[in-house]
Amino acid sequence: MGLATYRKKRDFALTAEPKGSGKPLPKPVRGSSRFVIQKHDASRLHYDFRLEMDGVLKSWAVPKGLPWTQGQKHLAVEVEDHPVEYAVFEGIIPAGQYGGGTVMVWDRGNYYVYGEKPLESWREGKLHLVLDGEKAKGEWTLIRIRGRDEKNQWLLLKSGKSVKPISKKREDQSVKTGRTMKQIASAADAEWQSNRVERSDPFKLRVARAIAKRKPVPKAKRARLPQESSLPELSALPKSSPRFMQPMKPRLVNQPPPDGNWIYELKFDGIRAIAIKSSRRVRLISRNEKELNGRFPEVVRSCKGIKADECVIDGEVVALDDKGRSSFQLLQRGELEGKDAPLVFYVFDLLQLNGRSTMSLPLFQRKDLLARLLPGSDDAIRFSGELGGSPRQLLAEIKRLGLEGIVGKQRDSVYEPGRRSGSWIKLKCVNQQEFVIGGYTPPAGARKYFGALLVGYYDEDHLLFAGKVGTGFDTKSLAAVYKKLQTQRRDSCPFADLPSKQGGEWVQGITPGEMRKYNWVNPKFVCQIKFAEWTRDLKLRQPVFLGLREDKNPREVVREA
Repeated sequence: MGLATYRKKRDFALTAEPKGSGKPLPKPVRGSSRFVIQKHDASRLHYDFRLEMDGVLKSWAVPKGLPWTQGQKHLAVEVEDHPVEYAVFEGIIPAGQYGGGTVMVWDRGNYYVYGEKPLESWREGKLHLVLDGEKAKGEWTLIRIRGRDEKNQWLLLKSGKSVKPISKKREDQSVKTGRTMKQIASAADAEWQSNRVERSDPFKLRVARAIAKRKPVPKAKRARLPQESSLPELSALPKSSPRFMQPMKPRLVNQPPPDGNWIYELKFDGIRAIAIKSSRRVRLISRNEKELNGRFPEVVRSCKGIKADECVIDGEVVALDDKGRSSFQLLQRGELEGKDAPLVFYVFDLLQLNGRSTMSLPLFQRKDLLARLLPGSDDAIRFSGELGGSPRQLLAEIKRLGLEGIVGKQRDSVYEPGRRSGSWIKLKCVNQQEFVIGGYTPPAGARKYFGALLVGYYDEDHLLFAGKVGTGFDTKSLAAVYKKLQTQRRDSCPFADLPSKQGGEWVQGITPGEMRKYNWVNPKFVCQIKFAEWTRDLKLRQPVFLGLREDKNPREVVREA
């Protein structure tokens, strides 16, 4: 059947369901492969029974779910093949889309076929199965009873011994996240009520879901991972101890790639951090290897609940405003003023797990492993999920919502510590980047401490002037920045291109005489600046100070273009 019918029935600009890469997959082990059962509350509640076979998921809709008593039969209607990525899909299919409703990963595991020829048995219309799942364990048989057309019907027969039905609690519990159907369905509403996102707008809901807080799920009794064929065998991966690794970096681009196997996530406006867990000890380290435990103790406490004995996780600490948006300025001011802005550690990659390096795994497998480790009952750690839809549509909506941008990642990419290889890209809706402080102008009028910061960026070994930044400060931030700058006072200007003339005019009116009034500092401090655009002479238009960046190395600050 292939995936043509599946794709024809869906608009992937509006639904977060996986499209399927279309690439041929390695043939599964003969006689044994993956199965998944998804509870699906669409026009009617039913269960989708899927068997990985011939590079796709062969799928049946089973209205009454699995029969548990020997000889009991339930109707199973074969539907279109689904991509193998669908095996981990859990969430909401937007209203108006094919199959619109809530989807739960109800069970998953391995299946075996008597005769050891799954595809041949399917063609013949009889699959005698042994399921080895987290809920379903035993024998069942699928028997075709009508036709080979689009509506061909089968019976799902409980063969072998009867099995005790699962408890009412487990019946409504995801094996992927532990959530109930109600929790999955309400996840989007939970975050965006204050923003009054319209339920009739599925695109807005999808963007909201990616930054929605995770719902409480039961804590695992011990740190372990479910065993299933979709996950890599950890013992085959290289040995590795839990240690700091330089974060992988996205490359700034102006346009999304025209094709390729990409996923897109929200770009956060916070502090990048590597969480290192070894037993109950957790270290939170910034990208320039500064300890963050004292700065974000609540995040460190939450990381102790990660369901692994040891791991290394890449993420970003953010402060959320009243609309659920990450704000670096709010993060900075919360620390200066002692205000309790909601802090969240958004995690998006897994670099090491229980003695093995996971960096050589493809991204989608690393993210799947990571999602299983998170302590679902802790709101301070959230999984950074994939945004469905085209990047152009995402950018338009994210810009309207006042968010910073998106990060694109190749689905099969490996993790490259410290590199900006192009396997990760970033597309910005807001012009914002780091700059190095080289000095400041004297205050004027009623203002105290200083008038404007003089900022720049490195071009090889030269610090080049980018402009004056005089807005974005309040009294407390003026005092805090001024106090830090006093520790690095110097007599000479650190900018290689000041003073300079363009078209016979001094750049930004900075004459040699004017420079003698300025105060210069060693280029040791980095700040975050938001601005309207770069001018033709590569200076900042309408720059606004957002905060100091203690997590950035000044020598790594370059002009992003």
